[in-house]
Amino acid sequence: MKKIKGFFSPANKDLRKKVYFTFFCLFIFKLGTSITVPGTSSGLNMGFLELLNVMSGGAMQNFSIFALGVTPYITASIIMQLLQMDIIPYFSDLAKQGQTGRNKLNQITRVLGIVLAFVQGYMFSFAFIKNGTVAQYLEVSLVMTAGTCLLLWIGDEITKKGLGNGTSLIIMAGILATTPHMFTVAYSSLVSSASNTWLGIGLFALFVIVYLIVVLGVLFEELAARRIPIQYANKTNNVFSSKRSYIPFKLNSAGVVPVIFASALISVPALIAQFSKNDKMMDFVQKWLSLSSLTGFMLFVVFVLAFSFFYTFIVIKPKEMSEDLQKSGGFIPGIRPGKETEKYISKVLIRLSVVGSIFLAIIAGLPYILSMTTDLPTTVSIGGTGLIIVIGVILDTYKQLESNLISQSYRRRK
Repeated sequence: MKKIKGFFSPANKDLRKKVYFTFFCLFIFKLGTSITVPGTSSGLNMGFLELLNVMSGGAMQNFSIFALGVTPYITASIIMQLLQMDIIPYFSDLAKQGQTGRNKLNQITRVLGIVLAFVQGYMFSFAFIKNGTVAQYLEVSLVMTAGTCLLLWIGDEITKKGLGNGTSLIIMAGILATTPHMFTVAYSSLVSSASNTWLGIGLFALFVIVYLIVVLGVLFEELAARRIPIQYANKTNNVFSSKRSYIPFKLNSAGVVPVIFASALISVPALIAQFSKNDKMMDFVQKWLSLSSLTGFMLFVVFVLAFSFFYTFIVIKPKEMSEDLQKSGGFIPGIRPGKETEKYISKVLIRLSVVGSIFLAIIAGLPYILSMTTDLPTTVSIGGTGLIIVIGVILDTYKQLESNLISQSYRRRK
């Protein structure tokens, strides 16, 4: 309660301005999701684009100017991270050049994101606009690309002048915007259309309870971490005067990137089928490769598990971590510096990745399991990638808000 009171105190006027500016920018984003691209119609059948529709706050279903959201930029960021793994020496060198190199990589990522936005916009316009001309496709593609550019600028403004990471908050706002509608549809499906009203109310209450349990599970997974003790030797060589700290390894270090990778791979055949407008190919994809089919779902789970291991070792590099510890005079108690430390960190990461990747696959697969085992509409879901993103962003934003309040309190005491 003290922190809330401190937030509304006159001393935190600047912090309140940041929060109000953030809400204003998110309102602009939500307003844009209802503006349909000229020359098109809303109410599209999402199918394999359901994840993109959720992350864009329903903008894809409305085929609005923000239909692509910031997804092209996220895809570009992932590609750039992969290219920095000594695949292209130029990008690897930039990553080692400090802030200057990071600024250059950020510029390249943005350009790549805009290019991907135009390519995706063209493919989506071709898939959903029937019997259009090349000029119409290009016009729609440019409008959708401009919408993505505007969102990237809004995200930058939130990061600079607001509170939290702008891009992450835009994604979170898009997901949260669809949540009330989801519960409304769930209530309508379980209660309004049920033959027995009390039975329907009981089923809806069960749905809410299970949803809250999943939220608590995701919250636990986001906060869970394995802390490895690190000891730094002092110049005095005195054991009692040595410094000791910890390296926290999250249960799910890869975040939602494996799910995005898996969803992208699964959606490629469906997107090609939509683009080619081949009925036989579309029937084959719908029967065997869609997430509503058993084979497509199993393939999705395998992709999530594989990418979780792969991306964890991209984010956390045991060899580099071992070398950095050795250079700074740090070591893990009971483990020899160098190769032994690298093996130990790799062993810990593998064990964490097994549990984390299985949990991630379960959470990401829950919406599809629900749609395959119940008669609820596809818009009603429990778990899913969106829930992981929302909880992660909320936790990060809360930590930043708490840090600002503590900092302001410390300044007042000084």
